[in-house]
Amino acid sequence: MKSVRHLPKVNRALQSAEHQEEVMLEQSSLPRRSVLAGSAAALGVAVLAGQSVFSSAFGDTGIHPFQVHVPEAALVDLRRRIAETRWPDKETVADQSQGAQLAKLQALVRYWGSGYDWRKAEAKLNALPQFTTNIDGVDIHFIHVRSRNKNALPLIVTHGWPGSVIEQLKIIGPLTDPTAHGGSTEDAFDVVIRLCQVTASPEGRPPPAGIPSASRAPGRN
Repeated sequence: MKSVRHLPKVNRALQSAEHQEEVMLEQSSLPRRSVLAGSAAALGVAVLAGQSVFSSAFGDTGIHPFQVHVPEAALVDLRRRIAETRWPDKETVADQSQGAQLAKLQALVRYWGSGYDWRKAEAKLNALPQFTTNIDGVDIHFIHVRSRNKNALPLIVTHGWPGSVIEQLKIIGPLTDPTAHGGSTEDAFDVVIRLCQVTASPEGRPPPAGIPSASRAPGRN
């Protein structure tokens, strides 16, 4: 069985991501889940805004090329709702014994509301081959990058929730083109990365059982 243990740059990339996350957590002093939830929110901007960004072939079991194009109106609406957040009173203690501190949480929310460049993230995703399909009634959005090595094995990469596919983009190169990253051709994989998202079902069509619709997504007013 193949192992990515022979790809030192993949391991370094993963370790770097973990280190950056730890630094961010230390600087923010926010609970881990709060920070990761914020990261996930950036990629979920389209569905949180109640806008469907999937192709018109919703529910089609064929495989269709796809790119992310979030309407500007959706981004404007999201920023508006973030700006209109109703904040509680400031905590009465100097530490975090009463939960996330108001000032730090406000700074984090302010970043997602006005500092984060969604179009830059959108362009990064659209530089990769993306597709949509439907499996067992669930619409799937995924990235599929093939290796030039004809003997490459398929590898499915997933992330948890909260989490972000952006964290995994840096491993695509080392996995699909290992010789350019210190590995050998035998280490090559065809990479499939499924993007976890809240289902954005078309108007009038209920989502599959157990899958929340965009209108019921967390943070939706």
